[in-house]
Amino acid sequence: MVDKLEKNYGGTAGNIAYNIKLLGGEPLILCPLGKDGDDYKKYLKNLNINTNYISETKEKMTSAAHITTDKDNNQITAFYNGALAEATKLNISDIKDEFDIVLISPTQKEAMIKHAHECYDQKIKFVFDPGQQITAFDQQEMLMMLGMANFLIANDYEIKLIANITNLTEQDIIKKVDIMIKTLGSDGSVIYTKDELIKINPCPANSVEDPTGAGDAYRAGFFTALSQDRDYETCGQIASVSATYAIEQYGTQNHTYNKKGFEERFFNTYNKKIIL
Repeated sequence: MVDKLEKNYGGTAGNIAYNIKLLGGEPLILCPLGKDGDDYKKYLKNLNINTNYISETKEKMTSAAHITTDKDNNQITAFYNGALAEATKLNISDIKDEFDIVLISPTQKEAMIKHAHECYDQKIKFVFDPGQQITAFDQQEMLMMLGMANFLIANDYEIKLIANITNLTEQDIIKKVDIMIKTLGSDGSVIYTKDELIKINPCPANSVEDPTGAGDAYRAGFFTALSQDRDYETCGQIASVSATYAIEQYGTQNHTYNKKGFEERFFNTYNKKIIL
């Protein structure tokens, strides 16, 4: 018997887009929904998020994670891939709206590789964000993705996995991309360029309700700020504040704030002013 059942919108594309919109950006989602995806699409439209490039398949259900948590907070997660299998049919070239950068986040491995090739061939800057799909890549595929990407973002454990798969050191990985961002949870993050290391202190949380989705909020913050031509340190700091808002609410798209509140929290954390 289950005491409580909740349904929340999620997925890396939806989570990142939600947070970009909160920050005043205009995200474009290139991702498939299933035959049960009408509610999600309407929800995104109500947030004024562009849904023109979200395809729908009538053959499968929308991808979903079913998480069972016991009273000791042990979890069993079952992930249904569903409509994500159709991601390989989507093309970067189908996007007619203007955009600054592409985030290739965890999805069907073949789709990630395809979209990376498209960006590389068309000289479009892209972020390689392999996440939970890291172990799906073999050595040759991982080296190929690193060789094409402009940015790599991963947590410290994921960086170690990438190093093991490629037989590269962390310093070797940094040399493969323009920028590597390593997130460290409650210890903040580190931004590596070929010439410098920038340590980003965390934004203190008022409470930790649910860490799920913090990484997606961080990505939204960093690359929204980067598209506004902010320096890397400020990008990391905006990302940190964005991530903290996410962990203070249960679910990955249930937090909210206004620009004034964000700017005040940013100033209180880093003792410098920004304007969103």
